[in-house]
Amino acid sequence: MYDYEVIVVGGGHAGLEAAFAAAHMNHKTLLISLNIKKMGNMPCNPSIGGSAKGIVVREIDALGGMMGKAADHHYLQMKMLNTGKGPGVQCLRAQQDKLEYPAYLQSLALNTPNLTVLEDEVISVIHDDTKVYGVRCRSGKEYTGSAVILTTGTYMESLIFRGKDIEVAGPDGEKPSKGLSPYLKEMGIDIYRLKTGTPPRIKRDSIDFSKGSIQPGTKGNLAFSYETKEFIPVEEQIPCYLIYTTPKTHEIIREHLKDSALYSGNIVGVGPRYCPSIESKIVTFADKERHQLFLEPESRETDSIYVQGFSTSMPVEVQEEMVRSLPGFENAVFLKYAYAIEYDAIKTEEYGPTLEIKKWPGLYIAGQICGTSGYEEAAGLGLLAGINACLKIEGKEPLILRRDQSYIGVMIDDLVTKGTEEPYRLMSSRAEFRLLMRHDNADLRLTEIGHKIGLISEERYNNFLKKKENIQKALDVLKTTYLGKKKEIEDYFVSLGFNELKGGVLALELLRRPNVTYKGIAQFIPALNDIELDDSGIEEVEVIAKYEGYIEKQIRDANNFVKLEEMKIPASFDFLHMDGLALEARQKLDKVKPLTIGQASRISGVNPADVAILILNVRKYNHHE
Repeated sequence: MYDYEVIVVGGGHAGLEAAFAAAHMNHKTLLISLNIKKMGNMPCNPSIGGSAKGIVVREIDALGGMMGKAADHHYLQMKMLNTGKGPGVQCLRAQQDKLEYPAYLQSLALNTPNLTVLEDEVISVIHDDTKVYGVRCRSGKEYTGSAVILTTGTYMESLIFRGKDIEVAGPDGEKPSKGLSPYLKEMGIDIYRLKTGTPPRIKRDSIDFSKGSIQPGTKGNLAFSYETKEFIPVEEQIPCYLIYTTPKTHEIIREHLKDSALYSGNIVGVGPRYCPSIESKIVTFADKERHQLFLEPESRETDSIYVQGFSTSMPVEVQEEMVRSLPGFENAVFLKYAYAIEYDAIKTEEYGPTLEIKKWPGLYIAGQICGTSGYEEAAGLGLLAGINACLKIEGKEPLILRRDQSYIGVMIDDLVTKGTEEPYRLMSSRAEFRLLMRHDNADLRLTEIGHKIGLISEERYNNFLKKKENIQKALDVLKTTYLGKKKEIEDYFVSLGFNELKGGVLALELLRRPNVTYKGIAQFIPALNDIELDDSGIEEVEVIAKYEGYIEKQIRDANNFVKLEEMKIPASFDFLHMDGLALEARQKLDKVKPLTIGQASRISGVNPADVAILILNVRKYNHHE
């Protein structure tokens, strides 16, 4: 008899989502954190959301996770990004209160039924020859469980770099995790080094903000969680500011490149390509005259300003020169110097789509230990690891989200199929079906799944079904109602810059016109006013109406994709000795061990001829079965 059913190691964004999921699915759960007061900490950017990431937070909420609720609780600013572009890339980004956000999550964790939180350091896992079933702590205590989920973030054997100064420490100067990574290596798990970094924090009243351009939030009732009902008016939100680097900044960086930990050879870990240090930007984009920097407040309670885009591993004295060369920073006072951090992670080929380590059943991983970067990616992985650990305990099929279902599915498939040699970051360009996986429709895509696995309550599910029904009712009205030549209708469309209506026009066709809104149309159609829809429901109706043709085309493409995803590859297949496959394909297939033909087709080095042979072998196998 085990002490717990699920043991989660690490209290960051991945660990919290994994623990919440397991506890909410009614499994006795233990969360072990190095420092309970740092659970949910934001050691880097004090924000949630952004390009693609904002949609991930909506997906987490639609499945029953907690990040969206926390992000809506004490934000400093809420902004909708890419409003000038199509709905497939629009997403939310919220500036968070660095103190209030983790405090809210810590309170939830300490008061969640089925969840025990302990402060200790895990130094090894307990296992026999076939499975992992517990952990050992530095305190000498041992805890057993049916599943162990490692969410160590950037703490495993971590080192902090500022020029030639190297400190054995975790993010924000916390103590690192020592011993666990070497133990995993002894178990035959392949480990590699990664690197990330953070910019300096500057005292607010030492900055002249008049030299930057103000960046306010977006008007409207915006939220990550579908259950959020209270919103902070944009007038009460705290603005950010935009500035740019100067020629002097670039000159200082070039003069001191040899002093950077990144270019001196001290750092061996690979850094994130899409969130590089400022010195990497200067080297990589040598012809670019300036780089944009956002000045972001960290809390209502502190005077700390985060200089987004200015991550560096320069020595502190060089950092002072660099920062004071920026407009408005001539008299800047440092609250915290920037640093780079190097840490251990687990190679992507070691785990499968359920995030369970292939060689060691019962051992799951989530977050930056998987080779990702970002709070949102970590939370999405943590949620899925927690869900799949519980589903395995319950003897049920795992939850593997497809690429046409969610960005979380895209991320996991990219990691286990394509791999990564650098911290992986989600972007909308990675999703081939992004028009189907929008900010507005995360609930339509995933709430059914969240309810089925037990993370969405009956009350929330019934509200969702009502909303879904009302969306369809509204679309039916729009598809069957014609608007004729009435003065008030003519005046409305002329005010928007259109010509007078010629005879009766279908309401759906009118809604497809630029700047025409659902509420604008509804004032002339009493049947629409009888349908109860909140702002998010109205947004979904508008997007479906305006982009119907494009959406239908992607649905057809996705249906063809799903056929290959549904063609399972038997676990018994011996790829290395399969006749007809190219040598590279055999090796890659044996390494990844794809579960479906669709996944196999996305492996680098597996060509269409190899896929055709795989399909033939699957059909032969199924015929004999």
